[in-house]
Amino acid sequence: MADLSVNFAGIKAPNPFWLASAPPTNSGYQIMKAYDAGWGGAVWKTLGMPTINVSSRYGATNYRDTRMAGFSNIELISDRPLEDNLREMREVTKRFPNHATIASLMVDTREQWIDIIKQVEDAGAKGIELNFGCPHGMCERGMGSAVGQDPVALKTIVEWVMDAANIPVITKLSPNISHITDPGMAAVEAKTDAISLINTIKSIVGIDLDTYAPYPIVDGKGSNGGYCGPAVKPIALHMLKELKQHPDIKDTPICGIGGIENWRDVVEYILLGSTSIQVCTAVMHYGFGIVREMESGLVKFMDDKGYNTIYDFAGLALPNVTEWKNLNLEYSVKASINEDKCIGCDLCYIACDDGAHQAIEFLSKDSRIPSIIEDNCVGCNLCSLVCPVEECITMVRKDDGNKFKTWDELTNTNEIPNSWNDDRAGGKGHYVPEPNDAFKTIRKDKSGKRARG
Repeated sequence: MADLSVNFAGIKAPNPFWLASAPPTNSGYQIMKAYDAGWGGAVWKTLGMPTINVSSRYGATNYRDTRMAGFSNIELISDRPLEDNLREMREVTKRFPNHATIASLMVDTREQWIDIIKQVEDAGAKGIELNFGCPHGMCERGMGSAVGQDPVALKTIVEWVMDAANIPVITKLSPNISHITDPGMAAVEAKTDAISLINTIKSIVGIDLDTYAPYPIVDGKGSNGGYCGPAVKPIALHMLKELKQHPDIKDTPICGIGGIENWRDVVEYILLGSTSIQVCTAVMHYGFGIVREMESGLVKFMDDKGYNTIYDFAGLALPNVTEWKNLNLEYSVKASINEDKCIGCDLCYIACDDGAHQAIEFLSKDSRIPSIIEDNCVGCNLCSLVCPVEECITMVRKDDGNKFKTWDELTNTNEIPNSWNDDRAGGKGHYVPEPNDAFKTIRKDKSGKRARG
């Protein structure tokens, strides 16, 4: 049976499923409820000087039938008195001593950092997370992402904290920066125990077409918010990869955050090097109970693969993530359509003809079953991605696997295209319809057959 327990930079927990610092961790009531549901840790909603929040705090990006594909908030750190939070933290850590109850902190001066660190340590916090990511409100006051975007300031504050803290310190990074390795290196140089990322992305999720104000609307006005949810996962995975492939950062434990809502998401983060994960938006959408699916799915994956702990497969995907110049130019795949599964929706044909390489035709004028024109197919995958039927369109490898050639190799041997009309261009001779064919209801493909337009 898989063992899900973790030791993250000295912070022990029964599993790697933690709640991120956010509304779901605003109170001891919520955190105890989460622990009872199966969560292994929680990062308390950020503590600091109490603030005043606005009314109307959340906005969302909906995609067709999917609610909250992206989520935005303009809520600030905890607006509750510090002592209320500390009293509840004491109760939580006493009731759940083996869980990872972590205090997220954001204050201004060195004296304030020293003071609040001592208070959360006395309240039983197992670790501290430094909130250097909040991209709204707090950054206007020189905190949050204002620190995360300034590696010099970040390093200074982490050094202050490391001098004062007696429990592990996690530095939370902002994604609102060109090179995530810059603040990552600053945190490592300041001797942080661990890193967490990403925090939310500075954003505007939409404009009301009657009031012309951005969502969420506060008395006819709005502000940029922090974007999160499923839509940000690809960005978060990329930034995680950037840190775990950096020679001076890769050995620092990293807690992955961003768009996680099921066990597959968790596995992907672990494969790129995370050894704990944090969740916010999915809990706000579906509740604490989602952890049960995360746990059962992760256990089954590990049992099926023969892994005893998450450390057995942490980072295994990293060697397969390379620069584009190192990819094999000889590798070739072509689309293949299973006619028995095809429902005749024509989405693949439309996508290919309008958005890709005109490599799909119909078997006859009256047929709704498409067919691949292999000479035209470049293996872009678009048809398989738009197809609504699983495994109806698959990508089949056509090369024999014996040849390997990269752009980097061609560059080193001076074999890359180096003139505007170079015969070595990859698309040289590839079939493209004549411009005026766009106005025809039918067109000719490369083989001379006629295809419906």
